[in-house]
Amino acid sequence: MKVSYYSPMPPAMSGVADYSGWLVKRLGQLVELEINPQTSIGRVIYHIGNNPLHRDIYHTALARPGIVVIHDAVLHHFYLGLLDESSYLEEFVYNYGEWTRGLATNLWKNRSRSGADADYFDFPMLRRITENAECVVVHNKAAAEIVREHSPNARIEEIPHLYEPSGSLDGVVVERLRAGWGAMPSSCVFGVFGHLREAKRINVVMRAFERARKVNPKMFLLLAGSAGSLDIGPALDRWGNRPGVVRLGHTAEKDFFNLCEAVDVGINLRYPSAGETSGITIRLLGMGKPVVVSEGPENSTFPDSACLKLPVDASEEALLTEYMIYLAANPSKRHAMGRMATSHIAEFHSLAVVAQRYFEVLVS
Repeated sequence: MKVSYYSPMPPAMSGVADYSGWLVKRLGQLVELEINPQTSIGRVIYHIGNNPLHRDIYHTALARPGIVVIHDAVLHHFYLGLLDESSYLEEFVYNYGEWTRGLATNLWKNRSRSGADADYFDFPMLRRITENAECVVVHNKAAAEIVREHSPNARIEEIPHLYEPSGSLDGVVVERLRAGWGAMPSSCVFGVFGHLREAKRINVVMRAFERARKVNPKMFLLLAGSAGSLDIGPALDRWGNRPGVVRLGHTAEKDFFNLCEAVDVGINLRYPSAGETSGITIRLLGMGKPVVVSEGPENSTFPDSACLKLPVDASEEALLTEYMIYLAANPSKRHAMGRMATSHIAEFHSLAVVAQRYFEVLVS
């Protein structure tokens, strides 16, 4: 079977590019793949995310329908970057009706707030790309429901996000990293990775960490990733100078796994949510690290024995503080959660399992 496969690919700085870099190696053993061809042949797979890298892929998917993989179940921000005001208003009205034109006008005028304002996440704008597709692939139940709301007749297939331990770990490097941060073997290092933006609740994490560290000074917090907005950059610089905080910028793929191994617990919160399954959460769980995540349908399939789920309400910061104090004081609990995390990811998210599911969708 010949398959045209459209996606950003490594070395593009994109989680979807990393995902595709792994998937094509295994899927290419099951079908004959053409990566980003000028002219598509056979079955076609399009990977769509909330990133300008997907601009041409989006237009190609509309021109020739195929299997559309939705990595972010909110494309509102993609359209804000893709369209001018007139086109944006028409796209919004196409999704939600003429009566919403005034709302769309206000959203366009205030688009500088779109990274943190929940109003922009409440309108995913998925109708055009999903109702035009032969099949829509999503990674979790939350994304499936959002697609169904926009395209009730769409064929939807849920394929879990994949995990592949593609990085090579170096125990000596890991020990040097921790020592360089001032962390002892008995210390607990929490890690936040990826594009650091307001939606990752960085300010909540920092305040909780400062409160928790007053109880246990052996805690450390790694903030690893580029600033996701102009507003968050200065805040990250300020937080990075606080006791126990280690601030690193974008990390090359070859170094990422050593950094993940150097932390004891991952923190990957998200509000507002774009309905995505976080590749970073999958990686950390696959490496046997417990992760604190935001409660919601996107994370509902992760077992409670492998991660701690944080309600997105007024208790968020206080409860996160308690979680950090508890996990730092209980290494045996961290290790037990890590073992459950590894087992879960191996069963449901391995590259072999995911590639086989794509193959089944292609031949069905």
